[in-house]
Amino acid sequence: MEFTLADLPADRVPAVIAFCGRALDLPEDAAEAESVVTALWPRAAADRTVLALGAYAGDELVGVLIGSVSAADPHLGHVDLLAVAPQRRRRGIGRALVAEAERRLAGLGAAELLLAGNPPYYAWPGIDVRYTPAVCLALALGYRQDRTAWNMTADLSYDGSPALRTTEPAEARLAGQGVSVRRAEPADLPALAAFARSTFGGAWDGELAGSVARADAGCHLAERAGEILGFAAWGSSRPSWFGPMGTAPAAEGSGIGGVLLRRCLRDQHEAGISAAQIGWVGPVPFYSGSAGARIERVFFLYRRTL
Repeated sequence: MEFTLADLPADRVPAVIAFCGRALDLPEDAAEAESVVTALWPRAAADRTVLALGAYAGDELVGVLIGSVSAADPHLGHVDLLAVAPQRRRRGIGRALVAEAERRLAGLGAAELLLAGNPPYYAWPGIDVRYTPAVCLALALGYRQDRTAWNMTADLSYDGSPALRTTEPAEARLAGQGVSVRRAEPADLPALAAFARSTFGGAWDGELAGSVARADAGCHLAERAGEILGFAAWGSSRPSWFGPMGTAPAAEGSGIGGVLLRRCLRDQHEAGISAAQIGWVGPVPFYSGSAGARIERVFFLYRRTL
């Protein structure tokens, strides 16, 4: 099949959103195509180098790749999104898009390319194992799997769900210990970012900035005497995704984490979301016990030296 590759200009964002709504196989991904593309492209471009490539058969858009350079390590490039029209697969389009991304990102200084999420703007930890053609492509191109990640799903579809049980008794108990729990506001961001960096490192401060006071997103915090003890956020890149969250080591076991988690899940439920994805999960028993969440989506993360 004849096709050509080209840079995608910013005015093609709506077309890419529409294309991904058709080309992403999993309904939960296709339904959030607008949030995914917006986070990975125009929003991410404000903070890091973003590469947007399209494959065209004549005038028809038949494939899309969005890549980026890691803000934390400029020697790392990422493929953040790869989608090929279902009727055009197995014709070399995905292979050509990845090869061009490798060439372009290497030219920007990347020594290694990851088929994995690039926080704080990411749509998936890696390749969902149900996207079998993408797994096959990664292996065919010589990428090696170096990690596995998983999400947990919290059922928000009915009022009696464990994920939606009330936090009022726990909040009253915490208040008796001088701990207050509330919704985070923009004025809280500097203190939240400092707490996240000093306690957990990583890129959580960026994800917090994408959650606090944004539409289809939110954040809650716990504090005592003005000192932040924990936070939980949702919707940074995708409305249905929960995270990040963290509790100060000195406050672990206090019940703060469960309260913050369920406050966010209640927000998502009220926003019309029937199932929350707890992304890139670490403490499986905590989420299972606090919200009845179950392991569901599994992702393979790949990398290759350029």
